[in-house]
Amino acid sequence: MKWSSSISTETKLDKAVADATDAIRKDMGDLPIHLTVVFVSPHFKAQYDLIPNLIRERLSPGILLGCSGGGIIGGGQEVEHKPAFSITCAHLPDVEVYKIQTDTLSLPEDDTSPNVWREWIGVPVEKNPQFIFLADPFSFRGEEFLAGIDFAYPQSAKVGGLASGAQFQGANALYLDDTIYNEGLVGVALSGNIALDTIVAQGCRPIGEPHNITQCDQNLLLEIGGKPPLTVLEEMVETMSEYDRKLMQTSLFLGIEMDPFKDDPGQGDFLIRNLMGVDRNTGALSIGAMLREGQRVQFHLRDKVMSAEDLSLLLSRYTEKGKPTGAQGALLFSCLGRGEYLYGKPNHDSNVFKEKLGPVPLGGFFCNGEIGPVGNTTFLHGYTSSFGIFRPVRQ
Repeated sequence: MKWSSSISTETKLDKAVADATDAIRKDMGDLPIHLTVVFVSPHFKAQYDLIPNLIRERLSPGILLGCSGGGIIGGGQEVEHKPAFSITCAHLPDVEVYKIQTDTLSLPEDDTSPNVWREWIGVPVEKNPQFIFLADPFSFRGEEFLAGIDFAYPQSAKVGGLASGAQFQGANALYLDDTIYNEGLVGVALSGNIALDTIVAQGCRPIGEPHNITQCDQNLLLEIGGKPPLTVLEEMVETMSEYDRKLMQTSLFLGIEMDPFKDDPGQGDFLIRNLMGVDRNTGALSIGAMLREGQRVQFHLRDKVMSAEDLSLLLSRYTEKGKPTGAQGALLFSCLGRGEYLYGKPNHDSNVFKEKLGPVPLGGFFCNGEIGPVGNTTFLHGYTSSFGIFRPVRQ
């Protein structure tokens, strides 16, 4: 297995593709390419349809996957607010690559069997597939689709992102081989001698203590630990620093524990969801997620310092497991709200990744939503950096 990634900031598309693909060919040598993943900025939107042919003129890409993005990542570099084209290629011996395309408008019924989902998506579960998904944010039924794929492939890793750079439906581009789609979803499933490790950095730090939900109504949080959640927050404020108190006014979130069997949930174990509103008469909070009684929740704060700490912590945990020694390539799906907008400087997340894992080829883009797991469940996130790290199962 070998991965290679390159990016070009040439302002003419043909030169950008030539620049990036020439770097790939030099790095890959004579190795055949089985998978190519490309991302292109909206500066080239009038020429989106030229990209597959421009690539094929210079190399044989195997299966081609990609999309448009408001910011582009390639060769471990993040490019925002200016023209960019990135290409990440993989030589994958002993790996089968399955193509996936759907408009996600006609999904299997909720109460159907997992086999119906498997037949619908066209990927055999016994092959232990690992998934990469790219979707259009204006036409993707994200929660229903991801819930169904988790149901059908509970042991499989899933990672990806929603195309960005367009302001209305039909203006994003999704690539699958030579066909360009403007809606729905494209993706690949990888089976065989390949493992996909996922890291989802949600950019938050827990505050206070975890509490069990003692009363709720759909997405309305009525009581935690027998108290209205607003009362819990007011009590918490008394013990917080001035910095955290100010942050609570603009950057407060609720974390929902996704593994009920963990005795001591910590940072990264909670699914972060928005606080949508507050009822000051009852002390209830409206949450951007469906809730159920008995779930453990904890309030979280987010800012650039916490986002940096969260990413560093999660990548450090990953390196401590020893898996990075086999990492050959990676894709990064990062929120448009991160990058220079959050940190005030370019390449933050890519640099932390390189610091922790070394010179692993890294491509990706800045998304309108990021796909990745928390616990054993796959979600559509915001404000996250979702990494997919690829390594052989057998050396």
